[in-house]
Amino acid sequence: MELLGHPGRLRVVHAMRGERALTTAQLCALLPDISKATVYRHVDLLATGGILEVVEEHRVRGAVERTYRLRQDRAAIDPALVASLSPEDHRRGFATAVAALVAEFNAYLDREGSDPVEDLVGYRQHAVWLDRDELLEMISGMRAAIAPMLANEQTPGRTRYLLSPVLFPSEEPAGDAPE
Repeated sequence: MELLGHPGRLRVVHAMRGERALTTAQLCALLPDISKATVYRHVDLLATGGILEVVEEHRVRGAVERTYRLRQDRAAIDPALVASLSPEDHRRGFATAVAALVAEFNAYLDREGSDPVEDLVGYRQHAVWLDRDELLEMISGMRAAIAPMLANEQTPGRTRYLLSPVLFPSEEPAGDAPE
């Protein structure tokens, strides 16, 4: 959890998703708002921690260039760990995720030719009233809609989108429904 608990490292993990195999130089190009030294440090920590694995090495101008891939099994927090987290742990984790999301959005807006309207960018919030069964049905429907798309590979004409669902109760449950 400590390894994934930093916005910069979380952005490296996001960049590596989808079975990508990238060098640190390629990651630097994808994350131009993070200094090269910082990207190299994050990659080293993630590789040492077993979240990234080396899939290829070759010599480039006398140095060894490594190509990394994300270990999907190590890049997620399992349900047992989530259940053991304290409210402060959740607070820190959420703040890290939001900081990474803001940084990703700013990097998008800073790119030449970014067009939120044309790119169908969205950041709406909806308040819905749900009982537990309805909540589970909604989560299942969202998973059913998203899961097949996770297998999409990078091809010409496809743009990589970052989808960050956030779900939490915003009020205490009502004792009685309003009349």
